[in-house]
Amino acid sequence: MSNESRPNPQEAAHGGGHEHEAAPEQKPISGATALIGIALVVVVTLALAAWGLLSRRSANAVLAERTTELAAPSVIAVVPRQGAPVDNFVLPGNVTAYTDSPIYARTSGYLTKWYFDIGARVPKGALLAEIATPELDQQLSQAESDLATAEATANNAQTQADRYSGLVKSDAVSKQDTDTFVSQAAATASGVKSAQANVQRLKELQSFEKVYAPFDGVVTARNIDTGQLIDSGAAKELFHLQAINTLRVYANLPQIESGSVKRGDKIDLTFAEHAGKTYQGTLVRTADSIDPVSRTLLVEIDVDNRGGELLPGSLAQVHFKTPAIGATFIVPAAALIFRREGMQVGVVVDGDKSRAIAHLVPVVIGEDDGANVQIVSGLNAGDKVIQDPPDSLIEGEKVHVESPDGTADAGGK
Repeated sequence: MSNESRPNPQEAAHGGGHEHEAAPEQKPISGATALIGIALVVVVTLALAAWGLLSRRSANAVLAERTTELAAPSVIAVVPRQGAPVDNFVLPGNVTAYTDSPIYARTSGYLTKWYFDIGARVPKGALLAEIATPELDQQLSQAESDLATAEATANNAQTQADRYSGLVKSDAVSKQDTDTFVSQAAATASGVKSAQANVQRLKELQSFEKVYAPFDGVVTARNIDTGQLIDSGAAKELFHLQAINTLRVYANLPQIESGSVKRGDKIDLTFAEHAGKTYQGTLVRTADSIDPVSRTLLVEIDVDNRGGELLPGSLAQVHFKTPAIGATFIVPAAALIFRREGMQVGVVVDGDKSRAIAHLVPVVIGEDDGANVQIVSGLNAGDKVIQDPPDSLIEGEKVHVESPDGTADAGGK
C-alpha cells in the first residue's frame, strides 16, 4: 500500500478528521425566558381580541347611525311668505240658544192633544199639550173623601175634648179621661193636615195634565203624538224649546290673546250663509280660567236675533280686535298641526351636514281662506316651515330636508 492510503496516526487518534468532530453542547432554557414568551403570547392574543371588539363596536355604531339616518322622514321646508300687518284675528264660534230646555211630563197618562209643532214660536205660558190621567183623577177623589172623613173625626174629637175640659173643673169627670180626649183631638187634627197635604199633592200632579211653555221660544222638536202613553220623568222628551231672540256665541281664545279682550267689547260676527253681512255682538262673560288641555279661554258673546236670521247650532266666524301686529306670515293650511298642546307648525333648525332637526312651534292664526293661513304669532323671519308634516313628527326629531323641486337641501339650508 502506498503512503497516501495509510491513515495518519494523529488523525486516527483524534477521531478521523472533521467528519468525526463532536456536536457542540446545548444550554438549557431558563424559566425567565419562558415566562417572557408566554407573556408576549398573551399580550398579542388580548390585543387581537380588543381590536376585534372595537371593530365590531365601530361597525355596530355605523350601522345604528345609518339606520337612524334612513329612518328620518323626508320633508319639504319653505320660507313662509310675509303677510300684511293685521289688527284682528278670526276664530270659529259655536252658536247656541240663550235658553235650551227639553220638556218632560210630570204626570203619567195618555196624550189627548198637542197644540204646537216644530218651528212654532210660542210665548211663555202657552199650552203645548194635554194629558188624560184617569187613575190620578180617581186617586184625588179618594184623597178628598179621606180628608172629609178625617175632618169629621177631628171635629168630633175636638168637641169631646172641649166638653171634658169644661166638666173637669167641677170634678164631674176624671182628669185622666179629660187628658185622653184632648190627646185624641190633637191626633185627629194632625190626621187632617196629612190628608190635606195628600190632596194638595194630587192636585198639583193633576195640574201637570196640561203642559205649558216655560219661556218665550221656538219649538225645535216634538216627540209625541195623540194617544201615546206618557210616563212621568225624563224617560221621554215631549218637546224641545229654545229661546232664540238672543243667541250665545262661544269661542276659545288662545292663551296668548286672553289679555286683549274684556267684558263689554263689541265683537263682529260673520256667517257663511250670510255672505257679505256682519253682525255685532257683545262679549258678556269669560270663564276666567285657562283650559289646561287646550290652553284657551272660553268667552261668550251675545248677539241680538229678534229678526230670526241666525240659527242656533250654526258656526260663526268671530273677529277679535288686537293690537296691530307688524310681522305676519302666510303658510299652507296643510302645514298646521292640531294636537292636544294646541295649534302648531313644524320648522327645521340646523343640524349636521346631512340632517336637520324638527322644532314644533305654537302659533296663532289670523285669516284663513282654506288653502293658506295667516300666522300672526309664533314664527320669525327666516324660519323654514315644514309642508305637510307627517302625523308622527315629534319635537327634536331628525329629518331629511328637500327643496320643493325634490332635490336634497341638507341641513335645512
